[in-house]
Amino acid sequence: MVKRKAEVEAILKKYGQEHLLNNFDKLDEAHKEKLLDEIENIDFELIQSLYESTNKKHKREDDKIEPMEYLDKYKLNEKYKYYENIGKKAIKEGKLAAVTMAGGQGTRLGHDGPKGTFDIGLDSHKSLFELLCDSLKEEGKKYGVTIPWFIMTSRENNDDTIKFFEKNKYFGYQKDKNIFFFVQGELPMIDTEGKIILNEEGLVKLAADGHGGIYESLVKSGMTYKMKSMGIEWVFIGGVDNCLVKMVDPVLMGIAIDKKVTVACKSVVKANPHEKVGVFCKKNGRPNVIEYSEITDEMAEATDDNGELLYGESHILCNLFSVEAIERMGANPLPYHVAFKKATYMDKNGEIVVPDSPNAYKFEAFLFDAFGVVDEMAILRVKREEEFAPVKNADSAGVDCPKTARELYKKFYHLD
Repeated sequence: MVKRKAEVEAILKKYGQEHLLNNFDKLDEAHKEKLLDEIENIDFELIQSLYESTNKKHKREDDKIEPMEYLDKYKLNEKYKYYENIGKKAIKEGKLAAVTMAGGQGTRLGHDGPKGTFDIGLDSHKSLFELLCDSLKEEGKKYGVTIPWFIMTSRENNDDTIKFFEKNKYFGYQKDKNIFFFVQGELPMIDTEGKIILNEEGLVKLAADGHGGIYESLVKSGMTYKMKSMGIEWVFIGGVDNCLVKMVDPVLMGIAIDKKVTVACKSVVKANPHEKVGVFCKKNGRPNVIEYSEITDEMAEATDDNGELLYGESHILCNLFSVEAIERMGANPLPYHVAFKKATYMDKNGEIVVPDSPNAYKFEAFLFDAFGVVDEMAILRVKREEEFAPVKNADSAGVDCPKTARELYKKFYHLD
């Protein structure tokens, strides 16, 4: 270990990160090995460039933003059956898999554990994972197949997630046959001087790299290779916190196949012009999602000849991709967005510091930043009350909380 430590010290000196070994001698042998592993896996050039990006004042590019065309699922008329039949055929042939992004903890909900294990308060007391699984199994029965289920966890909740599934006998799925787990990527957090910070154990403070890391994680974990070996051509990617997510949708699949696009996304119309959601648009001629903070009031309120919002299609994290598109998007990291957060850390003296204001940068990629690599994609507007019941906040928030999700779920499934 002495030689290895010396080699790591040389790397740290090159990048001005020597402080990472200040408390090395206080660690036990297992933690020493783990810290050295973590440091050896850090891309210091990337960290340096990310830190530099926090000090740059980003010039607003003169982007050309235009509305994006969409199809309304319930105004397709005779085309509805046409698209549905195409999608049904592909599903029956076993060409669809589902991916659930479940790397988060239920902290904001007052839940101690992975968010997917949260009980939203139904009489059945089923967790979010079980609700999603029920939907997948029900759809699979319709088509005489088992829809393979891939679940993205995080380093923080991977063990607890797998234990939860083991305890519940995988809800009828079979591990490594039709249900698979893989871990989301992470990046070190850095302070305002560009120094990587340590966590309470004296190890590198890591934070999940955002839902945009899904592509790279699927590729690096070998999951796209596994999908192709199983004959899977299409992958629906959604979040664990939407208890009404419709992962198996033959109409969406049929549209993608018929229109020969590699990405097809669902949208719901904005509740009002100034709802704080990202919306689909064309940016410099290519598909994109623009954040609500980037839209002027004039754009937000603009309507077409029918009185509908020009920028009214909300991105709800319900997206269908060809496996080929995922591989292409996962070949290179997406641009990272910076967030300034409060982060508890271990200082150079080995003391734990709990800040009362933001003190560290975390970096995450957004899934929709990859949309710009495709020339065209399809957008299908669906009904909010049928497909979008997110559980993001505690009940006290009054929106996107267990209470609102529970009401939507019960209404949709006629449980009252």
